[in-house]
Amino acid sequence: MERRDFLKATAATTAAATTSNAIAQDSPNEKIVIGVMGLSRGRSLAVRFAERPNVEIKYVCDVDSERAESAAKLVQGAVDKTPEAITDFRQILDDKSVDALVCAAPNHWHAPATILACKAGKHVYVEKPCSHNPWEGEMMVKAARKYKRAVQMGSQRRSSVSMQEAVQLIKDGAIGEVHHARTHYFSARGSIGTGEQAEVPPHINYEDWQGPAPRVPFVNNYLHYNWHWFWHWGNGELGNNGVHSLDAARMGLGVDFPVQVSSSGGRYFFDDDQQTPDTSTVTYRFADDKFVTWQGLSCNRNGSGFVDFYGRDGCIKVDGNSNWKMYDRSNKEVKSGTGNNGDIEHIENFLDAIRSDTPLALNAEIQIGHTSTMLCHLGNIAQRTGRTLSINPKNGHIVGDDAAMKYWQRDYADGWVEDLTIT
Repeated sequence: MERRDFLKATAATTAAATTSNAIAQDSPNEKIVIGVMGLSRGRSLAVRFAERPNVEIKYVCDVDSERAESAAKLVQGAVDKTPEAITDFRQILDDKSVDALVCAAPNHWHAPATILACKAGKHVYVEKPCSHNPWEGEMMVKAARKYKRAVQMGSQRRSSVSMQEAVQLIKDGAIGEVHHARTHYFSARGSIGTGEQAEVPPHINYEDWQGPAPRVPFVNNYLHYNWHWFWHWGNGELGNNGVHSLDAARMGLGVDFPVQVSSSGGRYFFDDDQQTPDTSTVTYRFADDKFVTWQGLSCNRNGSGFVDFYGRDGCIKVDGNSNWKMYDRSNKEVKSGTGNNGDIEHIENFLDAIRSDTPLALNAEIQIGHTSTMLCHLGNIAQRTGRTLSINPKNGHIVGDDAAMKYWQRDYADGWVEDLTIT
């Protein structure tokens, strides 16, 4: 579909959305119809949503037709109902029977798909990080408010009961006054090698995959995962996994935007095409003498942890499954709790907000998601500029550094800035 035709179709869909795409508010069991976009993480999300009562997955969408067909079979095997496998997510936006978009596409599509879906009257469950750059996150918040849509970021530990227990203990003073949270990520990723320009496989629509990003030739080591490690589309390990633990740290410390950000590290393990750091430590200083550190080790699994909170009277350590342990000042374990990562609870929270017409009643409502994602963006900007950044704690904007602010917004393919700007 040509871009101009797509914009005409989107405008028509938006005009009709207020009358044709509303959930009946007098029935808490009203069916919610969903389209899922991006079928890596989206495969499991499609199944989990499909397994919820009175939810229909009408479409599974991926620019790779083979992945779309495979995901459709996966959903059919789980709930004995086969969604339509499609390669163009605009079919989801144009279908008046669809209530919500689940966006698990690559990062550079998160904000554009969310904004266009809000314009088309759809609610959105968008995977983390919610945006590719800070400006996009601000536009997402504006879109959710303007079109009164429920927009949930997939930082599911916000809905984990055990994570909430740990945070409540901190707020209740169980480990005394807390000033520091230390977050971690460890993995053993290998090299992606050196790619070569190649013919696009016939089952992949590379043009649609690029979407709002400026066009670059197809290289054979980009898809379907390695784009994470290229600034053109991804946000490195900090945006890929750091967002989860940084979001949890914000929960426990009760902080929003920092006042200062610095980053150290780089690429040390492989001489390959990756651009983003494989090893880094980012430090965030907040008002009220609070600070957070993130340690990311993409190629070294010699460690463990998710987020640790340190107080005057002890600490609370939470792992990636939201199991937690509390220790006293002598490092003796005094209390613990078990749980899960909150996947199902997070989905239920999203569906409840739609059915009750309370778009702000979300555990990771887009303003929350944007604020946590901003920590990733600021850490990456500090890394790329090699400077300590001063931050306005009211809105997260970089202060007194025009060169750093050049990373606030990316370059886009023709016409996309106008399409994504919300006033």
